Amino acid sequence: MIAFALTSPLLVSAQAVCEGGKVSRPNVVLIYTDDLGFGDLECYGAKGVKTPNINSLANDGLRFANAHCVASTSTPSRYSLLTGEYPWRKPGTDVAAGDAAMIISPGQYTVADVFKDAGYRTAAFGKWHLGLGAETGKQDWNGVVSPALADIGFDYSYIMAATADRVPCLFVENGKVANYDPSAPVYVSYESNFLGEPTGKDNPELLYNLKSSHGHNMSIVNGIGRIGYMKGGGSALWKDEDIADSITVRAVDFIRKNSDVPFFVYFATNDIHVPRFPHRRFRGMSSMGLRGDAIAQLDWCVGEIVSVLKEQGLFENTLIILTSDNGPVLDDGYDDAAETLVGGHSPTGGLRGGKYSAFEGGTRVPFIVHWPARIKTPAVNARLVSQIDFLDVMASIVGVGGTAPLSPDGSPSEASTWLGEKEGGRPFAVGMASNRTLSLIMFGWKYIEPKGGPAMVPWGPKIETGYSAKPQLYKMVDGDFDENDNLADENPVIVSAWQAVLDEIRRGEFELKQ
Repeated sequence: MIAFALTSPLLVSAQAVCEGGKVSRPNVVLIYTDDLGFGDLECYGAKGVKTPNINSLANDGLRFANAHCVASTSTPSRYSLLTGEYPWRKPGTDVAAGDAAMIISPGQYTVADVFKDAGYRTAAFGKWHLGLGAETGKQDWNGVVSPALADIGFDYSYIMAATADRVPCLFVENGKVANYDPSAPVYVSYESNFLGEPTGKDNPELLYNLKSSHGHNMSIVNGIGRIGYMKGGGSALWKDEDIADSITVRAVDFIRKNSDVPFFVYFATNDIHVPRFPHRRFRGMSSMGLRGDAIAQLDWCVGEIVSVLKEQGLFENTLIILTSDNGPVLDDGYDDAAETLVGGHSPTGGLRGGKYSAFEGGTRVPFIVHWPARIKTPAVNARLVSQIDFLDVMASIVGVGGTAPLSPDGSPSEASTWLGEKEGGRPFAVGMASNRTLSLIMFGWKYIEPKGGPAMVPWGPKIETGYSAKPQLYKMVDGDFDENDNLADENPVIVSAWQAVLDEIRRGEFELKQ
């Protein structure tokens, strides 16, 4: 077993002192964006789109420049964020179908359980993509879907069963289809179409809102082709242009109704993920077409959350974290001109790769921490941060557990890093690409294990995968890894040591002494 001994300051309590000397735990709002790249926000150098509400959080809080999600695709990143467990430790954590069984098992400790243990009210809104029900393909969409989010710590949930490009295209509220239409019972299949139902492949003339560029040509909902087949839904079917409004209105309502108790809000937006179809009031707000306009729509959602917090007198003692589940992609299956209209904007902020990739563009993401009652000195922070610590950091902040981790792979000592009170940052971070290639960032080096695979994403997106049959080793220069200069051959000792660490992390045997 390899052990690294590291020194760190004593963990500082992250509770804010309010009027009268009383200690008050913060409300917590996690804004978890979808496919938002490291360079996609104005405060991270974006061109062609304005994000004033997000800029304000960044300018008055901490904007991290070296923060990472755990995987370069959605389902595994979300799994790790909510459980503090690396996705390769549990089967079935690759990108989930819309009718997947619930991946987080009831009884598995989640960040929502942390907040419940601390006496918080908890809620989830928006994209879920972690499965529902006990068995894949056998959910009762016309009754109660169980298990659901109430079984893993959420008091209230209003979620998309999967993600916007996959059926079923409806919201699930507390385990039941929202606005259920008994005249149009819901049927879902990922194996075969239902008799008489049109598809994007056979009926492209019905794709009146967005046409497909690759795949996404099965069932048609709201004039847009999807992955998978469904029948029915009626008035329960969403309209893509209203998704942001739907989840934002309900999140705002939840905050108002729970303003007298501490709460945790998991606000998972869909805006930048395909199909991009923002509301008409955001059309033309960027120079990048639908993708840029979707970023502007996301910024509006953030502004609405901030507004209700201020209205209720909660803003000062609310911890807001905004980050993304993985890196960006332009053409991910719909003909929305994202590639041709991107102009001089770099969604990755100049990093190599993107969504699906082992390169930095796949897992380095925006990460903004805002808490006026605690963070008094705004800053740009270059310390290493990983979303794997979210559960344990939240536990430390709200006073659940002690100094030992409550999750399999997270660390509560990173709370002081997230609040800008610790020098050095996380000692290492692990990332997982779409084909499960692992990378390790440690001591200013990034190592990508040899696994092999195509150099480019093979099904449509123009993204370098970072896959190779040879080891890759990159050094950080001026805050960025130079992923064009593979130094593996010149540094065999580092390659061997980093691979040994990665192997032990994978097996759960790596010991970090702090």
